[in-house]
Amino acid sequence: MPWYAVHTKSRHEYKAHKGLTQKNLISFLPEMEVWSKRKDRKKKISLPLFPGYLFVEASLDNETKLAILKTPGVVRILGKKENAEPIPVPNEKITAIQRIMDKKVEMFSMQYPKAGEPARILDGPFAGIEGTVVTSDLEKELFVISIEVMQRSVAIKLEGFQISKI
Repeated sequence: MPWYAVHTKSRHEYKAHKGLTQKNLISFLPEMEVWSKRKDRKKKISLPLFPGYLFVEASLDNETKLAILKTPGVVRILGKKENAEPIPVPNEKITAIQRIMDKKVEMFSMQYPKAGEPARILDGPFAGIEGTVVTSDLEKELFVISIEVMQRSVAIKLEGFQISKI
């Protein structure tokens, strides 16, 4: 049976996954473990690998499609256009994602800021200072950030782990 990508409401992935499972549909919600910073401690939590999406294995007849779409938290089944026929996700891609999930590899979600975007320095002597990215080289993970200090701009060269998008 083919797999389909299902778009969910924001932060409703688990609710949709549970609802689809209760309807005896095969649902796959890939998750990654990340460290969450609390005020007094760090804690490992599970988050969806693809926020706002999960996968369903089903032969899409009208009855099944309606059952999926009526599940709380589900917005739509992904296709080319808004109301067009849903497009299946290739089995190789689902198998690759499942293999990664089985290996329990430590993953990081990286969202580097682009040139012109605001950023915060996370590490080093300037930790906590905010500025604007002047240039970025994603290949080398090098960023130049401009910091406004007393109406003068100071450029600092940083590596990828030292900067985050605001």
